[in-house]
Amino acid sequence: MSEDQVAPESRGVTVELLTTVDLGPEIDGMAGRELRMRMVTIQPGGVFGPTHDHRGRPGTVYVLQGTITDHRDGVATDYGPGVGWPEDHATLHWLENRGTVPAVEISVDIVHR
Repeated sequence: MSEDQVAPESRGVTVELLTTVDLGPEIDGMAGRELRMRMVTIQPGGVFGPTHDHRGRPGTVYVLQGTITDHRDGVATDYGPGVGWPEDHATLHWLENRGTVPAVEISVDIVHR
């Protein structure tokens, strides 16, 4: 898919919630937010879309298996096992698996409950 095309809707993606922590009792000012950890599997040819942002939902991603292509700012960047990236208020992106094996990531973020 060329960089000037609009990201398609999600397909071939499985998201498993691993755990959460209610941040209200843990940190002053964090009522209504939780720390969330998920395992995301993107099948070959799968897309985690459409384009989305992370305003108010900062997080980090770590790739366990396969290669995930992160599309942002007109640039496609491949991340393989043992590599990760931040997702902050300036992140506007979508993901895909261009490989031949399932890509698996661990995603940790702060979300509104």
